[in-house]
Amino acid sequence: MRPTRATVLLTAGLVPLLGVPAAAVAAEAPPALYVNNSAGSSCTDGGSGSQTVPFCTISAAAKAVAPGQTVRIKTGKTYDEAVTIGSSGAPGKPVTFVADGPVGSAVSLGREALTISGASHVVIRDLNANGGLRVSGSADVELDRIRTIPSTTGASLVVGDASTDVRVSRAVLYGVTRIEGGAQRTVLSRNEIQGDKPDPLVVVDAPGTVVTNNSVSLGCGTAVSLSGGSSGSAVFNNLVKAKPLSGPCDPALGRGAIAVSQSAADGTRSDSNLIAGDFKAGQVYKWGGAAHHDQAAFHAATGQGGRDIVVPSAEEVGTKAVDSADATAPGVLLTDSKGYPVVDDLRVANTGKDGGYLDRGAREAQNWLESTRLEFDQPWAPAGTTVKATATTVSAWPGALTHHFDFGDGSAPVVTKETTATHVYGSPCECTATVTVYNDAQLKVAGGAKAKVTAPGPLTAAFTSRPFLPTAEDPRAYVAPLTVEVDPGTSVAPWPVQQVDVDFGDGTKERVSALEPVRHAYAQPGDYKVTVTLKDAKGATSAVSRTVQVAYAASGYVSLHPFRVLDTRTAGTPVQAGTATPVALPVVYYSSGPHHTGGATAAVLNVTVTGASEDTHLNVWPSGQPRPATSNVNVRAGGTSSNTVTVPIGADGKVLAQLNSGQGHVVVDFVGYYQPNTGHRFDPITPTRLADTRTAGGALGGGQTRTVKVAGVRTIPPDATAVALNLTSTGATTNTHVIAYAEATKRPATSNLNPEPGKDKSNQVIVPVGPDGTITLYNNAGSTDLIVDAVGYYRDSGLGALFTPVVPKRLADTRTTGKLAPGATTTVPGLPADAVGAALNVTATDTSDPGFLTVHGYGTARTDASSLNTRPGDTVPNHVITPVGDGKVSIWNSWGGSNHVITDLLGYFTYTRP
Repeated sequence: MRPTRATVLLTAGLVPLLGVPAAAVAAEAPPALYVNNSAGSSCTDGGSGSQTVPFCTISAAAKAVAPGQTVRIKTGKTYDEAVTIGSSGAPGKPVTFVADGPVGSAVSLGREALTISGASHVVIRDLNANGGLRVSGSADVELDRIRTIPSTTGASLVVGDASTDVRVSRAVLYGVTRIEGGAQRTVLSRNEIQGDKPDPLVVVDAPGTVVTNNSVSLGCGTAVSLSGGSSGSAVFNNLVKAKPLSGPCDPALGRGAIAVSQSAADGTRSDSNLIAGDFKAGQVYKWGGAAHHDQAAFHAATGQGGRDIVVPSAEEVGTKAVDSADATAPGVLLTDSKGYPVVDDLRVANTGKDGGYLDRGAREAQNWLESTRLEFDQPWAPAGTTVKATATTVSAWPGALTHHFDFGDGSAPVVTKETTATHVYGSPCECTATVTVYNDAQLKVAGGAKAKVTAPGPLTAAFTSRPFLPTAEDPRAYVAPLTVEVDPGTSVAPWPVQQVDVDFGDGTKERVSALEPVRHAYAQPGDYKVTVTLKDAKGATSAVSRTVQVAYAASGYVSLHPFRVLDTRTAGTPVQAGTATPVALPVVYYSSGPHHTGGATAAVLNVTVTGASEDTHLNVWPSGQPRPATSNVNVRAGGTSSNTVTVPIGADGKVLAQLNSGQGHVVVDFVGYYQPNTGHRFDPITPTRLADTRTAGGALGGGQTRTVKVAGVRTIPPDATAVALNLTSTGATTNTHVIAYAEATKRPATSNLNPEPGKDKSNQVIVPVGPDGTITLYNNAGSTDLIVDAVGYYRDSGLGALFTPVVPKRLADTRTTGKLAPGATTTVPGLPADAVGAALNVTATDTSDPGFLTVHGYGTARTDASSLNTRPGDTVPNHVITPVGDGKVSIWNSWGGSNHVITDLLGYFTYTRP
């Protein structure tokens, strides 16, 4: 409710400031002096105080300032000096000291006092007097937006020594404020007086003092006390809050809100104060020597405080201070302690004197604008369409608001009291529209919204596709192999697209409601016809199809401390012919145990078949794909055979294992994996012998270990992180197993090779390099000689090749072309022309005499290192990593017997970046 006389009464209250002179009018263009003590300011106290060569100290400027000049003091660094201002201005030409810095900043003095002595016509704004402030024998002084902190002794602000017409406004005053010593017509208005010491505001022998619209926080003593010759004073519209205390106040101090002594009561008035808190001493008021316990008793006895409000706790103040003050009281200001204007709170009845709406205390309740939301009725539309913007604003109370709509296309803003505005965009843009909302107090809040303005035309579907891969920043995030992202964002859509249907071409479809990327994990690589169909808000449809190639991504190698992921012996459930056994593949151990594969594309496993019921072979392939016509492990009835297997991982994080015939137990050890955007790169080398116990060190006995230096040996660099080796046993005295691992003290419970008496057996292994550049070999039982040939290495650098896995694929089979004779070489083509290395499964069968095969890059020299050992009557497979030349590899048969050789491709290495 806003009475018609309210504004008139409010303004009228500014006039009778008990004879206080009107604020000085600044000169039209007063010259300025500058103070700047910051580094690099080129300051000097011996100069003129110009902006380019400022004074270093405030004291120097205070001595030089002349009437009408403004001293601009740079904020930031504390001014550690005792400042005395003794220079005077003139009527209408004050000397002014202000902060020179960002809005809201203040000049900070050190712990020395600021003194204004014998000066007149002085204005000080935005200054923190951290050693206290004293006004002595001065006249017409304005202290605005200051902060005072008491020195180690005494008050924080003292106005005394017959000073006249001192005005303190919008200040924060700590400790005790004293008006004394014959000071006259001092005005304290809109200040926050923090009563951290007893008796926060003391007026002694200071006639005509005005205390209006202050917020006083009280501990012990009296919040506002007037004594001595302080007659003709005024105490109006103040908010006094008694703070909760942990114990009682000193009886000598007591606790009271307003006290006026007999000598100060003559002509002094007090009204419209709000007093809150626990005054257990019973002296809320003390007037002329008599105590009064409550407002009614005080008013009845003195005629004062008829509009006072007294509540027992600060929590009960609520809105009682709002719109309830006396707008005609002396010393009223139109802005509060924070600079906000006097406004009418429409939620509260105007109970101020004569219907005014001034608030009690230092602060005015404001119609705070909390937020505004801007929305378009058509945020996506073609150019030329009329769109309507609506602003929804949350404010403290209802009231008139002004909206400035800026549509972000360079057009003039629309200013209106309405909450909506219409606009026609003339050309396509991705425009950001804003609305700035103002209330009557010029408080504001802003909000924004995006407007997608398109070119008129038909809906036209389009899309892009890319492999979606794990990132180097988050390598453990789950990203299934063969995941593809289809993004319809390149479509041309004049109106909002409400439905997107994606047919991935493998029987899988997905529907989304926006032009956003859609991801899908394919079960196997290949070419797929992907179709994207759109439907917009106007009912129009459009479709587009094209072929998307899905393939495994080039990847780096991540070596692990080997661990067992499957052992059918423990459950007593052997693998059966005709039934695929799933093998789940975690990639790393966390505190909670093994977790599911993250972004790995292929796993490196050591697979052992034991206890086979008949001669057979085992296939390992990605889950979700058809069983390939390849093999990984060949085993005789009752025997044990192992082989390293590199195999792509299925979309569900698993691989499958199946025997061709019969049954047998399968043991799977996980030794590493390949993953895009992480891991180590590979360099293939010509097979190089690193160790042979037949010529150095002797056979390895049961339970014994042997370290082999690998990093920094031959062509393997010192920074190699893992090595690819061909490990061969010969002369075994009993069935045993051999483990190759990195650190001698951390032997895994896995195996790499299963030696047997009378058989030379080999298996390729990838072993992490230990901290001293070695690997360790362990033999479980009996004794056996071991031969170690290096075929490549991995390292953590930008050099080297990345591995691209493939679905196991047969490259060559001499059973269809004729046996490989002793001393003969066969060439196996079918590898990519840019391949520098390959992972193969090479199998020798139908062997006539013992011997070995050596696999090497086509066109490169052959060494004496072996890739697998052939044995009559056995079908022998081995995982082989080998260099590649011109897309081909060569396989040489030793001078033993003739063999059939079967070559299956598991993947290849290229220097292409992922």
